[in-house]
Amino acid sequence: MDFRRAFPAMCNLLGRAALFLILVHSVVVARVSAQGPKKTSPWPTLSGNPPLVIARGGFSGLFPDSSSLAYNLALQVSVPNVLLWCDVQLTKDGVGICIPDIKLDNATDIATGSFKDRNNVYFVNGVPTRGWFSVDFTFNELANNVLLAQGVYSRTNKFDGKDNRIFTVQDLATTVKPPGLWLNIQYDAFFTQHNLSMRAFVLSVSRSVAVSFISSPEVAFLRSIRTQINPKTTKLVFRFLGQDELEPSTNQTYGSLLKNLAFIKSFASGILVPKSYIWPVDATLYLQPHTTIVVDAHKGGLEVFASDFANDVPFSFNYSYDPISEHLSFIDNGGFSVDGMLTDFPITPSAAIDCFAHLGKGASPQEKPLVISKCGASGDYPGCTDLAYRQAITDGVDVLDCPVQMAKDGTPFCLSSINLLDSTTVAESSYGNFTTSIPEIQDGSGIFTFSLTWSQIQELKPAIASPYSSFKLFRNPKFKNAGKFLTLSEFLALSKNTNSLTGVLISIEHADYLGKKQGLNITDAVIDALSKAGYDTQTSLKVMIQSSNSSVLMRLANKNNYELVYKADDNIIDAPNSTIENIKTFADSVVVSKESVIPEIQAFLTHATDIVSRLQAVKLPVYVETFSNEFVSQAYDFYSDAHVEINTYVMGTKVDGVITDFPKTAARYKRNRCLGLGKDTPSYMQPVKPGSLFKYFGG
Repeated sequence: MDFRRAFPAMCNLLGRAALFLILVHSVVVARVSAQGPKKTSPWPTLSGNPPLVIARGGFSGLFPDSSSLAYNLALQVSVPNVLLWCDVQLTKDGVGICIPDIKLDNATDIATGSFKDRNNVYFVNGVPTRGWFSVDFTFNELANNVLLAQGVYSRTNKFDGKDNRIFTVQDLATTVKPPGLWLNIQYDAFFTQHNLSMRAFVLSVSRSVAVSFISSPEVAFLRSIRTQINPKTTKLVFRFLGQDELEPSTNQTYGSLLKNLAFIKSFASGILVPKSYIWPVDATLYLQPHTTIVVDAHKGGLEVFASDFANDVPFSFNYSYDPISEHLSFIDNGGFSVDGMLTDFPITPSAAIDCFAHLGKGASPQEKPLVISKCGASGDYPGCTDLAYRQAITDGVDVLDCPVQMAKDGTPFCLSSINLLDSTTVAESSYGNFTTSIPEIQDGSGIFTFSLTWSQIQELKPAIASPYSSFKLFRNPKFKNAGKFLTLSEFLALSKNTNSLTGVLISIEHADYLGKKQGLNITDAVIDALSKAGYDTQTSLKVMIQSSNSSVLMRLANKNNYELVYKADDNIIDAPNSTIENIKTFADSVVVSKESVIPEIQAFLTHATDIVSRLQAVKLPVYVETFSNEFVSQAYDFYSDAHVEINTYVMGTKVDGVITDFPKTAARYKRNRCLGLGKDTPSYMQPVKPGSLFKYFGG
């Protein structure tokens, strides 16, 4: 993948409508009623109803915040009662507009357009701030000259401009027609200083359009409108900022106000708090015990909404970069549930609430996909260690894998790479000078497994893989050197004693080099270990032997009880039918890369190939690798959510299995209640349509 985050810095209403007919889902479905499938588990929310999904500026995780594209996509892929969030700013002539920041240059192109010289310095909550402010422009000036832009620089700017006009609050309500509208009033005091009345605007607009919620971090503002707002139609919510920040009208910190929920209840029906108020993290980004804020607020009759959910902003290593896991910890933890979640990616809480919450351990998985580990749960622990394998088993993996390497003394063992530098601390050991270059194996130098005996290798510490460390995304650093390596025999014994597994996958690579240059017959070593472990005479566990070398698989052709798996390179997508038919002569199934199935350019999907159907046509099951949870490993089309990616490959391209370093994510996907619903499948469990985004921005 040409990883994203490095791009340089849309259409009239009819064009937008055309986009959303094709944009995301391969099947256009009506939003299902009452949040899809029936629920049986009660919700510990204040009302007893499922939590609400609040889309901050629409689907702002992909499109410019508060744009037509963002709002419409939020409606397409969320629960039916999704609330659209609008951060209200006032123009010079008193028009309420939806822009996420008081500084227009943080969310529009105003700094580079015809108003580039009209910046100013104003005090915002007592702090002198330079920028472009709505109070200096009429609505017509902004509507005719300024376009919304992606304000989070780590996100793609491919959808900036192209007629992303600024919405008024009334336009949002009447043209987009959201099921519910949430107005956030962040800077009432600022606008008052500029002789603009946010109070008058909010009271006026609430009489002309349906407003479900009004939030503000300013006590005085909420108290000023409390008696003028009908609580049966519109709820007032006090928004907490950082615990050490001062609330401007009381001059108290938000942390001190949190201790007086009875006072909050006197003017609001709920509170909106950063998610760290509920689940704190320590300085190393590991979760601390949850607070009692939700339970305490519920006891006082206050709803609790949590903010700051963004799939592309990692929160805690405990979630293993899985945003569904994070959302579930706020709504399905056995003790409490927030009443709603404010998110930049509304598809994820929609699926968490409707498809994944309250599954329980008894939820039956669907048959496909087969979940195959990649060096065990190597996203959580160093690969091919006892910890990684036991975690994969706990996570519900179907097939446990062992990439076999050979030690100098002929001991076969499990390790992700023949090069010890890739997954151990050998460079820091007394064997750090064993470096050599072997072009037949790889470009560049390495310290190879066959240069050390098994006892010497056992002296080394494992090293967790961090394939996306260049993006500052690291895996479970607290356990980065934990666990111990296993011989192939130990791996087979562990697997045989695990009732939940359906099979094992043994990978054999570099067989020719090891045999001819090192005198190590890896294929015989594997056959011998399997035989001694009793795998030739048992039927409870499927034995899968994988190799990219057809001669290795041909050598095993007489092993009728083994599934022979051919690992194909990316050129297979251009292979003629004769080549595919030839693969069938020596293999029972095929492993291909994700990009062989759905290629991408600049982290956008381009199209789906026919390689899966062609292989399946000759009765070759297709397993795809490698599925990771880190959002930078996924195309933008998947919304930084590993479940969306897996679902697209399984439901969209019909792959038979997924190979993953985070088996918990794939195993839980198989158990979600939104699968197998046919035409009633909710939109947030529909596969994305490859190529829609890429074609739209002119790729």
